[in-house]
Amino acid sequence: MSQRPDLRQRRAVLEHEWSRWVPRLSVPGTRPGGSATLRHEVTESWARSLGSVDPARDSAPVTDGGRVQQRWTSSPLYRPVSALAGELHSIAEDAGFVTAVTDESGTILWTCGGPTMRRRAERVNFAPGGRWDEQAMGTNALSLALRTGRPSSVFSAEHLVSALHGWVCYCAPVHGPDGRVLGVLDLSTTWDRSHPLAMSTVRTLVSTIEARLGPEAVSGPGQVRLTCLGDERAVREGRRLALRPRQLEILTLLALEPEGFSPERLRAALYGDRPVTASTFKAEISHLRRALGGGISPRRYALTTPVSCDAADALRALGQGDTDTALRLYGGPLLPRSEAPGIEEWRTRLDVAVREAVLASTRPEHALRYGERAPYDAQIHEHALRLLGPDDTRRAIAAGRLTTALRD
Repeated sequence: MSQRPDLRQRRAVLEHEWSRWVPRLSVPGTRPGGSATLRHEVTESWARSLGSVDPARDSAPVTDGGRVQQRWTSSPLYRPVSALAGELHSIAEDAGFVTAVTDESGTILWTCGGPTMRRRAERVNFAPGGRWDEQAMGTNALSLALRTGRPSSVFSAEHLVSALHGWVCYCAPVHGPDGRVLGVLDLSTTWDRSHPLAMSTVRTLVSTIEARLGPEAVSGPGQVRLTCLGDERAVREGRRLALRPRQLEILTLLALEPEGFSPERLRAALYGDRPVTASTFKAEISHLRRALGGGISPRRYALTTPVSCDAADALRALGQGDTDTALRLYGGPLLPRSEAPGIEEWRTRLDVAVREAVLASTRPEHALRYGERAPYDAQIHEHALRLLGPDDTRRAIAAGRLTTALRD
């Protein structure tokens, strides 16, 4: 598949910039003699980013006006990072780095470092409230780590945004006990201060943070973690809540529509035209409210306690163009055994959104991953075959699935 003209032009510019910055440095990404090698993961990220990010932008966009203190103190990373704050400050100041911690969306929640480096970082909004996901700031180490779930470094002109060409960043994702990415720890500095031990330092710090995560890291302190894609459970601080199927339906609907429901609309979403008494409906709400320790407002039903929902997270990822995260979260249809009209409507909406994102993707692994859960979807398997190269051994998987789908 040929590259788009805008990507070819951008690649030529970046190859020129890359060779200008690194001719005498021995760093990953250079060939012997100093010629530039552009990594595949970097060029793939450029291709994804150019549709939403202007390479000439001067700083990261701001979330919530930069007011993220409440998000930080309620983050599962707050306690373990605070316990390491002295060490993180020392590393950053002694080595001339800025240290940052993000949440799972790529929003920076906390930073530390010497005054000079922090001032430089603040010029590009590498500061609390700054958004550094790929959709917001293109190719950078934070966005790559969030997307891949692996440690990443990005040097100088590998960044999509030109204002970052003077920087080098090393970071690693922090995983919770349930495997979810909770955020990223990053060490950043100017390119001339790059250090071969920076990445191993980041890895060690992340391992220490992960070892200090408590049970609340599964869903955040006091937060309910609702799983409703392919499975059905609600967990708070490591303990499963005893909820009946109808209460899980109510919780799912409230999590997907945070502005809430009138009693009439929620009743219709649960029962449709079925003749159900008002007392039965209210009893289900009351039981769920007790299980949540309150958590549902009266009159207009809406959640007043923090609930993290895999379906809502998947929709958010799709809205940000992050098909990787959406597919990781998509364990199957929404509450697959439910026949509630409101759940069926959301189920269809989610299924269509995920499938369309896969068909729009140019990455064969997306079609292959989705194909595991859609064995009879011939169009998905055909899409995978179109994207896979002739010598790719994964073609056999897609071809086998397609044969089965067409046979049945």
